[in-house]
This record gives sequence, structure tokens and C-alpha cells, in this order.
Amino acid sequence: MDLAQTANAAPAASAASAANAAPEASAAPVANAAPASGAQAAPPAQSADCKAVPRPRADAVRNRERILTAAREILVEFGSGAPFDEIARRAGIGNATLYRHFPDRRTLVHEVALFVMGRVTASAEAALAEEPDAFAALCRFTHTAADERIGALCPMLTDDFDREHPELLAASEALGVAVETLLAAGQDAGLVRTDIGAGDLTIALSQLSRPLPGTGCFDADRFAHRHLQLFLDGLRAPARSELPGTAATLDDLRQKTM
Repeated sequence: MDLAQTANAAPAASAASAANAAPEASAAPVANAAPASGAQAAPPAQSADCKAVPRPRADAVRNRERILTAAREILVEFGSGAPFDEIARRAGIGNATLYRHFPDRRTLVHEVALFVMGRVTASAEAALAEEPDAFAALCRFTHTAADERIGALCPMLTDDFDREHPELLAASEALGVAVETLLAAGQDAGLVRTDIGAGDLTIALSQLSRPLPGTGCFDADRFAHRHLQLFLDGLRAPARSELPGTAATLDDLRQKTM
């Protein structure tokens, strides 16, 4: 082959190589391209911090409810020194389950207080919304609060109880508003005597709904509701007597316990 033929052959060979290499170069981007519009992209990996918090098992929720219900009964009967063994026995669980939910007495009393206040607050709001008049609402609330063991809140008055905990302050404020609203509705309607305050109602309710500590008073609920009804009849307007002293407010009670 002469020099002219060699010179012409070289460009042809390089052109063919370039032609063959082009499809290979374009194939790589196609493989990495975004999926077609109809295809679904795989969801991004979820980090450990973003994982959903697992819900408590149903049996754990039931056990907690049973413990709180039993504990409020024992606290009403025996005060803040109520034996843990008796709470577990009445809840129908073992001591290990009780301590798994509530590792110490302070934690248990704290949660019982929240439990009772939440339920009593809801009962006051429901009574006012559903009863035909404000006095009927007050009667319903008073008897329901006794059934909810509002007397279990008395351990909050002990020296070692953290009354300033934000959760307890919020729950106490909500309960106070509900009781004051209920009582004011009765007074504004002329159905409840005006010389009493929410503090009077709260103290009487707590005292009349608690049996004497440690006595195991027979059929205490029966007597509690009888005595509460006597108390409620004394709240009707017009007042038939003059009360000594002044009406007690919830602020009065808070100041006495600080």
C-alpha cells in the first residue's frame, strides 16, 4: 500500500471506532435516568429519628387503667400510704406489672391525680351541657364526682407531693374552671344560694365522699350519696339560714395548701 492509501485508511478506521463507541457512551445515562412518569419511585429510607413511636399494646393500656382505678379506691380508703400489694391485688395483676407501670409511690399518686381530675372535669362539662337546668347539672356532677373518687385527690395536700408540676397545675386549673362555671350557672339562674363558693363545694364533696381511713366502712357509697344529697338540698335557693364566715373559693384552698 502506498502512502496515499495509508493516509486515507486512517481517518476511516477512526470514524468507524467513534461510531461504534457512541451507543455505549449514551447507554449509561439511560440506565441512571429518572423512572418513567407512570412508574413509582422507591420511598426514601426512613432515618432512626423519624420512626413512628410504637403504640402501647392493648393489654398494657388495660392494665394501666385497672391500676389507676384500683389505686384511686385505695387512696380514698387509706390515704397516700396505701399499700402497693393491695393495689395490685384489687387490680388483678402482679406486683411486677404494677411496678413496671409505676416504679414508685410518687409516680403513682401523680398519675392518679391526673386521672381523677381529668374524669371529674369531663363530668362537670357534660352535666352542664346535658341537664335541663343548672341545679340538676350540679346534682349530677356532685354524685358523679363522688363515684369518680374525687377524695383521692387529698394526697395532693401532703408535703412530699409535687403540686407545682406543670401537668398537675394545668389539670387543676381546668377542673377549677369547670366547677366554678357549673356553680355560677346555678347561682345566675337563681337556683343555688349565693353565699357559697367553689371551694365550699369542693371541700364538702371530698369530705362527704370519703370513708374514715382504714375503717372499711360497710357500703360507704350508699351513705356518701345520701349525705351528698342532704348537702345539695341545703344549696338550693333561697337560702334558709345564714352561713357563718365567708364563701370559700378555690384560690382560698390553694393558698392553704402552699
